[in-house]
Order: sequence, then C-alpha cells, then structure tokens
Amino acid sequence: MTAIETPERDTDYRVPALQRGLTILGLFNARERVLAMTDMAERLDVSTSALYRIVQTLVDMGYLQKVGRNAFELGPQVIRDGFAYLASRDIVEVAMPQLNALRDRTSLSCHLSIREHTDSLYLYRAFAPQRLTVNIPIGTRLPCHGTALGRVLLTALDDAGLRLLYQHLRLDDYPPPAPRTLPELQALIARDRERGWVLHRSDYSTAIATGIRDHNGQVVAAINLSGPDAVMDGPEAQATFLQALFQCAAAISAQLGYSAAG
Repeated sequence: MTAIETPERDTDYRVPALQRGLTILGLFNARERVLAMTDMAERLDVSTSALYRIVQTLVDMGYLQKVGRNAFELGPQVIRDGFAYLASRDIVEVAMPQLNALRDRTSLSCHLSIREHTDSLYLYRAFAPQRLTVNIPIGTRLPCHGTALGRVLLTALDDAGLRLLYQHLRLDDYPPPAPRTLPELQALIARDRERGWVLHRSDYSTAIATGIRDHNGQVVAAINLSGPDAVMDGPEAQATFLQALFQCAAAISAQLGYSAAG
C-alpha cells in the first residue's frame, strides 16, 4: 500500500482531483526542486493533459510557480503555510510548560494567542480548575482591539500598519470599552506599547497580558493571566500577577532567541 492509498471501503469518499493535486506537491523535495509537466505525468503514469488543469489551479493558488515554459517549483504559499504552522507549533511547545507553571503559581487561567489579521487566535490555554475562572477554548478568535491579548499583539504595528489593517473595518460596530475610531485605537495602542502590558476588564473578569518576542525583538505572540475581579482587583494583587506574567514572558521569549540586553 502506498502513502496515498486507503482501504478499499473508503474509496467512495476520495476526491480524485484533490488526491492528485496533493500527490503532485509531494513529488517535490530537496533533490528535485524543479519538475517539468512531463516529469509529473511520468511519475503519476498519466498524460500531461490529465494534469494541466490541476497544475494550473495549484499555480493560481500559489502552491506552484512557473520557472520555465513547462517547468514548475513549489510556490510561496507552501512556504508561507509551512512556516506559519511551524512558528505557531514552536511557540506552543515552548510556551506550554511555562504557562502551566504560571497557572500553578497563580491559580489563574493563562492563554497564548497570535494575531491573524484583526483577530486574536487562541493557540493554548492553561486552565485553572477553580469555580470562578476564565476559560477560552483553543481556536477561539476574538477581535484584537477588544481584548488584552489582542491589544498586545497590535503593539507590533506602528500607526501606518494599524491604519492599513483597520482601513476597511468599522470600529463603531463594537461595544465599549473597545475604541470606536481609528485615532482612538492608535492612541490606545501607543500607550500599550510604551507600557508593555495591557489590563482589560469584562463580564466580572480581569485579564492582564504582555507580549512574547522572537529573536528579532518583534512581538509575535501574547500571553495573559485572567480571573475573576474579586481575585485580581487591587494594586498589590495586580503587581504580583504582573511580575509573574513578565517572568513567564521573558522565559518564553528567551527560548525563542530574544535577548533583552541585545
């Protein structure tokens, strides 16, 4: 049985064009970076005409690109998707033990997120098993400008970047305390960037978030501590939690190659 074969009972569920397209992408490797249409047809034991529409679709989607009249290589979309996945996976693997330890020290829930367009995408949670806790499932997407994690992620952008990102989004469609205009958002993120952390209250809970930096010093992810207001209210409690959060973020960033001294 080859890598693309499935048990006979499953053959009715196959999508032949999709199967063939993925098989074409699998033909490329470190030793064979460029393949002609005839090479692909020969490997798959089909005619070039049978591959033409599939190859053209892969080109249009950016998964293949032409390097000659009838020669192709893997396109930028493969690279983008692959590195995005690996980067997210690396951050989760590095952050997981640190966030679990932070949860155990504070008895508060911790979350890790990255930015996708204007959303904060939750990649990991260290859930605190207490009666009143904040528990946002992995895979949840929330608007960046309305959450502590999201606002930290937006600090990676300057005013021009924020303007470009939000030029087609109506901020006044979102309820307060989220900013209602682009200038208000830009001013808020500028203060967040200078402070290095964000506190946000909603629905009887409080979240404190800060950024994770990569080897270039860029904010690539954010982590938070979140819990009921009764636990997190007060300057002493917040200072204690903020110190623990900063220590956790520094440990994760260091493992990603960030050096504060550099």
